[in-house]
Amino acid sequence: MSEPADGAPPSGLELTVTERDMWEAFRTGTTLDRRSPEPGRNDPAGADTWGPERSVRARVVALLLLSGPPARPGRVAALKLNGLQITGTLDLSGGTVSPYVEMHNCRFEQQLLLPESAFSTLRLVGCAIPRVEAARIRTEGDLHLPRCQVQHGIRLTDAHIGTDLLLNQLVVRRDRRGLSIAADGMTVGQDLQAEMMRSHGELSMRGATIGASLSLRGSTLNNPYGRRALNAPQLTVERTVYLTSAGLGYARYASGATPPYGITTGTQGSARMRRFECLGGARLDDGRFGDAVDLSEARFVMEADQELSLRRVQTPELRFLGERQQSGRVVLSGARVVNLVDRYDSWPGPGGLAMAGFSYENLIPLGPFPLARRLDWVAAATPEYAPEPYERLASALRASGEDAEARQVLLAKQRRRRETLPPAGKAWGYLQDWTVAYGYRPGRAAVWMAVLWALGAVYFSLHPLPPIKEGEGPVWSPELYTLDLLLPVIDLGQGGAWRPGGATQWVVAVLTLLGWILATTVAAGASRLLRRQ
Repeated sequence: MSEPADGAPPSGLELTVTERDMWEAFRTGTTLDRRSPEPGRNDPAGADTWGPERSVRARVVALLLLSGPPARPGRVAALKLNGLQITGTLDLSGGTVSPYVEMHNCRFEQQLLLPESAFSTLRLVGCAIPRVEAARIRTEGDLHLPRCQVQHGIRLTDAHIGTDLLLNQLVVRRDRRGLSIAADGMTVGQDLQAEMMRSHGELSMRGATIGASLSLRGSTLNNPYGRRALNAPQLTVERTVYLTSAGLGYARYASGATPPYGITTGTQGSARMRRFECLGGARLDDGRFGDAVDLSEARFVMEADQELSLRRVQTPELRFLGERQQSGRVVLSGARVVNLVDRYDSWPGPGGLAMAGFSYENLIPLGPFPLARRLDWVAAATPEYAPEPYERLASALRASGEDAEARQVLLAKQRRRRETLPPAGKAWGYLQDWTVAYGYRPGRAAVWMAVLWALGAVYFSLHPLPPIKEGEGPVWSPELYTLDLLLPVIDLGQGGAWRPGGATQWVVAVLTLLGWILATTVAAGASRLLRRQ
């Protein structure tokens, strides 16, 4: 090929009419639109054949992007296509693409190769692509793939996106390794928005970093081929992760424009809501989330051996407000949150929850969440007795001023512990529970003491005792004598001055023993209270 003159295509390139039009549109920065007037023939994923009038060769597109002609005076060179087919393999591997690139409703005949390439901004909207291979791609601005259909996966491993990554309404299917999107180690400068996306395979984002928010509102992650539909351990999101519902009104953002930050669900004009669904396990272990993890109305459908795993995550707020899953487990072991926002009907039943070492400071239930259900929540997470969940719940209740409920939780902990003791320990536990509720209800001890004192005073008034030494000792008082028997350690001078005999000896022994039991249980409760303080 001879060198082009004044921006003309190389003489040996033999451009078609459509390619010449694309060449000139590139130099002026205008859009080359080859859509049919029949809307049914414009679906890139459809079965209609697109002829030469709608086709350009991938090698010509690569030539424009990597070493294209200069722009016309007063114009900015850019590749803008709508409704065209790119034949062959578009290979930009390792290249630096300076022009702005935007393709709408285009059909790629072969996979798109972009590994280690560099772009300013790349927008592919509503395109049909066999596969996107873009490991270690770098963009100064956005990377957009909204409404695209990708049949054999997207690879964004170690990619660096300068601003936003937009995947709204993307439909992507798995590759040979079972991955729909492989984005391990990816960095996104601002938002990653993948709302109402359809992922068929594993979405992998291990060790990825998102500079603002991650939104999967209304998306469906489905992986019947493997263990997990979402695999994102060590994920860092500076703000909020949204695994929530989305209104269909969000489709207005799918044109390629970036939605404003902070959009909310349930906007006016939404015809209906679509919830986030994860059909398969999800792993967010060791994640760091700057604002919150929001699971409002999320639905997880798992097999018995699959998990929604949030091990050791750290976030100021966890909004556990999704639909209760019928199988699988929710694992919060080692997680640390400040605010736990939840509903009682969002948590799984016995055997479906694990939260050893789960730390939270404030409980913010939405709707009624009585203490009995909260205790069921703890019991569901501890098929075998463990004190920590009870103590954590009591601490959170005490911090919010619910001291009475905190004592009930600690009492429930002692009753649960009692079931693990040998028979003698159980008997002693039942006695402590029946008398003073393990010391958490000390008023009950005063009631028992008053009842025993009254009964003893009546008995000894009817059966006065002779003195040990005639003419010595205090004046006989059945009330003080009974009180002296019931109060261990304290000596009122009555117990050693009178001689019980016959059946009275047994009454004295029983009152003394009951006094020691009441005192011991009260002392044990006071000791636990002092340790907590």
